[in-house]
Amino acid sequence: MDFYLAAIIQALCFGPLVIGLFLSMKIFNIPDITTDGSYTLGAVITAVGLANGYSPLITLVLAMLGGAMAGSCTAWIHTRLRIHALLAGILVMTALYSINLVLLGRSNKPLIGYQDIFAAFKLFTQADYNTLAVLLVGVSILFFAMSYLLRSDFGIAMRATGDSEPMIRAQGVNPTRMKTYGLAISNALVAWSGSLMAQFQGFTDINMGIGIVISGLGAVIIGDTLMNLLKIRVIPLMLGCVLLGVVVFQSILAIALSAGVDANLLKLTTALLVLLIVALPRVGGFLQFGRR
Repeated sequence: MDFYLAAIIQALCFGPLVIGLFLSMKIFNIPDITTDGSYTLGAVITAVGLANGYSPLITLVLAMLGGAMAGSCTAWIHTRLRIHALLAGILVMTALYSINLVLLGRSNKPLIGYQDIFAAFKLFTQADYNTLAVLLVGVSILFFAMSYLLRSDFGIAMRATGDSEPMIRAQGVNPTRMKTYGLAISNALVAWSGSLMAQFQGFTDINMGIGIVISGLGAVIIGDTLMNLLKIRVIPLMLGCVLLGVVVFQSILAIALSAGVDANLLKLTTALLVLLIVALPRVGGFLQFGRR
Protein backbone atom coordinates (compact mmCIF):
# COMPACT_ATOMS: atom_id res chain seq x y z
CA MET A 1 0.00 0.00 0.00
CA ASP A 2 1.20 3.51 -0.82
CA PHE A 3 2.59 5.17 2.29
CA TYR A 4 0.59 8.38 1.97
CA LEU A 5 -2.58 6.54 0.94
CA ALA A 6 -2.27 4.58 4.18
CA ALA A 7 -1.96 7.88 6.09
CA ILE A 8 -5.17 9.21 4.49
CA ILE A 9 -7.00 5.96 5.27
CA GLN A 10 -5.81 6.14 8.88
CA ALA A 11 -6.95 9.78 9.05
CA LEU A 12 -10.43 8.74 7.85
CA CYS A 13 -10.49 6.00 10.50
CA PHE A 14 -9.88 8.80 13.02
CA GLY A 15 -12.72 10.89 11.52
CA PRO A 16 -15.38 9.84 14.06
CA LEU A 17 -12.79 10.24 16.86
CA VAL A 18 -12.04 13.90 16.09
CA ILE A 19 -15.72 14.76 15.69
CA GLY A 20 -16.34 13.10 19.06
CA LEU A 21 -13.53 15.14 20.64
CA PHE A 22 -14.85 18.27 18.95
CA LEU A 23 -18.21 17.60 20.58
CA SER A 24 -16.81 17.08 24.09
CA MET A 25 -13.97 19.62 24.11
CA LYS A 26 -15.29 22.44 21.91
CA ILE A 27 -19.05 22.19 22.34
CA PHE A 28 -19.18 21.21 26.05
CA ASN A 29 -15.70 22.42 27.11
CA ILE A 30 -15.09 19.09 28.85
CA PRO A 31 -11.57 17.56 28.71
CA ASP A 32 -12.79 13.98 28.34
CA ILE A 33 -9.97 11.49 28.89
CA THR A 34 -12.45 8.59 28.63
CA THR A 35 -11.40 8.64 24.96
CA ASP A 36 -8.32 6.48 25.57
CA GLY A 37 -10.47 3.71 27.06
CA SER A 38 -13.55 3.95 24.82
CA TYR A 39 -11.37 3.85 21.69
CA THR A 40 -9.89 0.54 22.81
CA LEU A 41 -13.33 -0.65 23.94
CA GLY A 42 -14.65 -0.18 20.41
CA ALA A 43 -11.76 -2.24 19.03
CA VAL A 44 -12.20 -4.95 21.68
CA ILE A 45 -15.95 -5.31 21.09
CA THR A 46 -15.24 -5.50 17.36
CA ALA A 47 -12.70 -8.28 17.85
CA VAL A 48 -15.02 -10.27 20.11
CA GLY A 49 -18.01 -9.74 17.82
CA LEU A 50 -16.22 -10.76 14.63
CA ALA A 51 -14.69 -13.78 16.36
CA ASN A 52 -18.17 -14.92 17.41
CA GLY A 53 -19.62 -14.63 13.91
CA TYR A 54 -21.49 -11.32 14.18
CA SER A 55 -21.78 -9.24 11.02
CA PRO A 56 -19.47 -6.19 10.79
CA LEU A 57 -22.41 -3.75 10.95
CA ILE A 58 -23.91 -5.33 14.07
CA THR A 59 -20.44 -5.40 15.62
CA LEU A 60 -20.01 -1.71 14.84
CA VAL A 61 -23.35 -0.87 16.48
CA LEU A 62 -22.38 -2.87 19.57
CA ALA A 63 -19.04 -1.08 19.72
CA MET A 64 -20.77 2.30 19.58
CA LEU A 65 -23.21 1.27 22.31
CA GLY A 66 -20.26 0.25 24.49
CA GLY A 67 -18.62 3.63 23.91
CA ALA A 68 -21.90 5.42 24.71
CA MET A 69 -22.15 3.53 28.01
CA ALA A 70 -18.58 4.54 28.90
CA GLY A 71 -19.33 8.19 28.15
CA SER A 72 -22.53 8.01 30.19
CA CYS A 73 -20.56 6.67 33.17
CA THR A 74 -18.16 9.61 32.95
CA ALA A 75 -21.08 12.05 32.73
CA TRP A 76 -22.79 10.43 35.73
CA ILE A 77 -19.64 10.65 37.87
CA HIS A 78 -19.11 14.27 36.82
CA THR A 79 -22.69 15.54 37.18
CA ARG A 80 -24.12 13.39 39.97
CA LEU A 81 -21.08 12.95 42.20
CA ARG A 82 -19.76 16.46 41.51
CA ILE A 83 -16.32 15.19 40.52
CA HIS A 84 -14.23 17.22 38.08
CA ALA A 85 -14.74 16.06 34.48
CA LEU A 86 -11.01 15.42 34.00
CA LEU A 87 -10.82 13.13 37.04
CA ALA A 88 -14.10 11.42 36.09
CA GLY A 89 -12.68 10.62 32.66
CA ILE A 90 -9.45 9.29 34.16
CA LEU A 91 -11.39 7.04 36.54
CA VAL A 92 -13.53 5.56 33.76
CA MET A 93 -10.52 5.20 31.44
CA THR A 94 -8.63 3.30 34.16
CA ALA A 95 -11.60 1.02 34.81
CA LEU A 96 -12.00 0.38 31.07
CA TYR A 97 -8.47 -1.02 30.85
CA SER A 98 -9.47 -3.95 33.07
CA ILE A 99 -12.84 -4.31 31.35
CA ASN A 100 -11.19 -4.42 27.93
CA LEU A 101 -8.67 -7.00 29.12
CA VAL A 102 -11.44 -9.22 30.51
CA LEU A 103 -13.53 -8.93 27.32
CA LEU A 104 -10.60 -9.64 25.02
CA GLY A 105 -9.17 -12.39 27.21
CA ARG A 106 -5.60 -11.58 26.16
CA SER A 107 -3.41 -8.58 25.46
CA ASN A 108 -3.98 -8.67 21.69
CA LYS A 109 -6.04 -10.55 19.13
CA PRO A 110 -5.46 -10.84 15.35
CA LEU A 111 -8.46 -10.34 13.08
CA ILE A 112 -7.01 -11.94 9.98
CA GLY A 113 -9.49 -14.36 8.41
CA TYR A 114 -12.63 -12.61 9.68
CA GLN A 115 -14.88 -10.65 7.36
CA ASP A 116 -14.48 -6.97 8.19
CA ILE A 117 -16.59 -4.02 7.16
CA PHE A 118 -14.32 -3.27 4.21
CA ALA A 119 -14.74 -6.76 2.76
CA ALA A 120 -18.50 -6.63 3.38
CA PHE A 121 -18.88 -3.68 0.98
CA LYS A 122 -17.12 -4.32 -2.32
CA LEU A 123 -17.09 -0.92 -4.03
CA PHE A 124 -13.76 -1.50 -5.81
CA THR A 125 -11.84 -4.63 -6.69
CA GLN A 126 -8.52 -3.28 -5.39
CA ALA A 127 -8.43 -3.58 -1.61
CA ASP A 128 -6.75 -0.22 -0.89
CA TYR A 129 -9.18 1.84 -2.94
CA ASN A 130 -12.11 -0.18 -1.63
CA THR A 131 -11.07 0.61 1.96
CA LEU A 132 -10.71 4.29 1.07
CA ALA A 133 -14.13 4.36 -0.61
CA VAL A 134 -15.91 2.64 2.30
CA LEU A 135 -14.35 5.08 4.77
CA LEU A 136 -15.29 8.09 2.62
CA VAL A 137 -18.90 6.91 2.50
CA GLY A 138 -18.97 6.31 6.28
CA VAL A 139 -17.37 9.65 7.14
CA SER A 140 -19.71 11.46 4.73
CA ILE A 141 -22.74 9.90 6.41
CA LEU A 142 -21.35 10.92 9.80
CA PHE A 143 -20.65 14.45 8.55
CA PHE A 144 -24.20 15.03 7.32
CA ALA A 145 -25.75 13.34 10.37
CA MET A 146 -23.76 15.47 12.84
CA SER A 147 -24.39 18.63 10.79
CA TYR A 148 -28.12 17.98 11.03
CA LEU A 149 -27.97 17.02 14.71
CA LEU A 150 -26.02 20.09 15.85
CA ARG A 151 -28.36 22.43 13.94
CA SER A 152 -31.52 20.79 15.31
CA ASP A 153 -33.30 21.99 18.48
CA PHE A 154 -31.57 19.21 20.40
CA GLY A 155 -28.16 20.23 19.05
CA ILE A 156 -28.77 23.89 19.79
CA ALA A 157 -29.62 22.92 23.39
CA MET A 158 -26.33 20.97 23.65
CA ARG A 159 -24.34 23.89 22.24
CA ALA A 160 -26.08 26.32 24.58
CA THR A 161 -25.27 24.05 27.54
CA GLY A 162 -21.58 24.36 26.71
CA ASP A 163 -21.86 28.14 26.33
CA SER A 164 -23.87 28.93 29.48
CA GLU A 165 -25.45 26.45 31.87
CA PRO A 166 -27.42 29.06 33.85
CA MET A 167 -28.95 30.43 30.65
CA ILE A 168 -30.02 27.04 29.31
CA ARG A 169 -31.35 26.04 32.74
CA ALA A 170 -33.49 29.19 32.73
CA GLN A 171 -34.94 28.01 29.43
CA GLY A 172 -36.15 24.81 31.09
CA VAL A 173 -33.44 22.49 29.71
CA ASN A 174 -31.67 20.07 32.05
CA PRO A 175 -27.90 20.64 31.55
CA THR A 176 -27.07 17.38 33.35
CA ARG A 177 -29.07 15.43 30.80
CA MET A 178 -27.50 17.38 27.93
CA LYS A 179 -23.98 16.60 29.21
CA THR A 180 -24.86 12.92 29.52
CA TYR A 181 -26.20 12.81 25.97
CA GLY A 182 -23.18 14.74 24.68
CA LEU A 183 -20.54 12.53 26.31
CA ALA A 184 -22.45 9.40 25.29
CA ILE A 185 -22.51 10.50 21.63
CA SER A 186 -18.88 11.63 21.80
CA ASN A 187 -17.59 8.31 23.14
CA ALA A 188 -19.82 6.32 20.77
CA LEU A 189 -18.03 8.08 17.90
CA VAL A 190 -14.65 7.40 19.52
CA ALA A 191 -15.54 3.69 19.81
CA TRP A 192 -16.54 3.79 16.13
CA SER A 193 -13.00 4.94 15.31
CA GLY A 194 -11.52 2.16 17.44
CA SER A 195 -13.62 -0.38 15.56
CA LEU A 196 -12.55 0.95 12.17
CA MET A 197 -8.87 1.06 13.12
CA ALA A 198 -8.92 -2.51 14.46
CA GLN A 199 -10.41 -3.76 11.19
CA PHE A 200 -8.03 -1.68 9.08
CA GLN A 201 -4.85 -2.81 10.84
CA GLY A 202 -6.06 -6.40 11.28
CA PHE A 203 -5.67 -6.76 15.04
CA THR A 204 -6.81 -5.40 18.38
CA ASP A 205 -4.32 -4.54 21.11
CA ILE A 206 -5.16 -3.66 24.70
CA ASN A 207 -2.77 -0.67 24.58
CA MET A 208 -3.86 0.76 21.23
CA GLY A 209 -5.79 3.62 22.87
CA ILE A 210 -2.90 4.97 24.95
CA GLY A 211 -2.27 8.58 23.94
CA ILE A 212 -4.96 8.54 21.25
CA VAL A 213 -6.55 11.65 22.77
CA ILE A 214 -3.35 13.57 21.94
CA SER A 215 -3.58 12.68 18.25
CA GLY A 216 -7.24 13.62 18.19
CA LEU A 217 -6.58 16.85 20.06
CA GLY A 218 -3.89 17.84 17.56
CA ALA A 219 -6.37 17.42 14.70
CA VAL A 220 -9.06 19.39 16.56
CA ILE A 221 -6.59 22.23 17.25
CA ILE A 222 -5.63 22.39 13.56
CA GLY A 223 -9.32 22.53 12.66
CA ASP A 224 -9.95 25.19 15.32
CA THR A 225 -7.08 27.28 13.96
CA LEU A 226 -8.62 27.14 10.48
CA MET A 227 -12.00 28.18 11.93
CA ASN A 228 -10.44 31.20 13.65
CA LEU A 229 -8.41 32.25 10.62
CA LEU A 230 -11.40 32.01 8.27
CA LYS A 231 -13.88 33.21 10.94
CA ILE A 232 -16.06 30.14 10.42
CA ARG A 233 -19.11 29.81 12.67
CA VAL A 234 -21.31 27.55 10.50
CA ILE A 235 -21.58 24.00 11.86
CA PRO A 236 -21.00 22.06 8.59
CA LEU A 237 -17.90 24.14 7.81
CA MET A 238 -16.64 23.69 11.39
CA LEU A 239 -16.98 19.91 11.09
CA GLY A 240 -15.26 20.08 7.70
CA CYS A 241 -12.33 21.97 9.26
CA VAL A 242 -11.99 19.32 11.97
CA LEU A 243 -11.97 16.51 9.40
CA LEU A 244 -9.44 18.42 7.30
CA GLY A 245 -7.37 18.86 10.46
CA VAL A 246 -7.06 15.11 11.02
CA VAL A 247 -5.97 14.57 7.41
CA VAL A 248 -3.33 17.30 7.76
CA PHE A 249 -2.15 15.93 11.11
CA GLN A 250 -1.76 12.36 9.87
CA SER A 251 -0.08 13.58 6.68
CA ILE A 252 2.50 15.49 8.73
CA LEU A 253 3.22 12.34 10.76
CA ALA A 254 3.55 10.35 7.53
CA ILE A 255 6.03 12.89 6.16
CA ALA A 256 8.01 12.70 9.41
CA LEU A 257 8.21 8.90 9.19
CA SER A 258 9.16 8.97 5.51
CA ALA A 259 11.89 11.47 6.37
CA GLY A 260 13.54 8.86 8.58
CA VAL A 261 12.04 9.39 12.04
CA ASP A 262 12.27 6.14 14.03
CA ALA A 263 8.85 4.47 14.36
CA ASN A 264 9.65 3.90 18.06
CA LEU A 265 9.63 7.68 18.46
CA LEU A 266 6.19 8.14 16.88
CA LYS A 267 4.47 8.98 20.19
CA LEU A 268 7.21 11.49 21.01
CA THR A 269 6.87 12.99 17.54
CA THR A 270 3.10 13.23 18.00
CA ALA A 271 3.47 14.95 21.39
CA LEU A 272 6.00 17.45 20.01
CA LEU A 273 3.79 18.16 17.00
CA VAL A 274 0.78 18.88 19.21
CA LEU A 275 2.97 21.06 21.44
CA LEU A 276 4.10 23.00 18.38
CA ILE A 277 0.53 23.45 17.15
CA VAL A 278 -0.63 24.67 20.56
CA ALA A 279 2.39 26.93 21.17
CA LEU A 280 2.60 28.67 17.76
CA PRO A 281 -0.31 31.10 18.29
CA ARG A 282 1.02 32.01 21.74
CA VAL A 283 4.57 32.47 20.46
CA GLY A 284 3.27 34.60 17.62
CA GLY A 285 1.30 36.78 20.03
CA PHE A 286 4.34 37.12 22.33
CA LEU A 287 6.60 38.19 19.45
CA GLN A 288 4.03 40.70 18.22
CA PHE A 289 3.73 42.12 21.77
CA GLY A 290 7.53 42.36 22.01
CA ARG A 291 7.74 44.54 18.87
CA ARG A 292 5.42 47.17 20.38
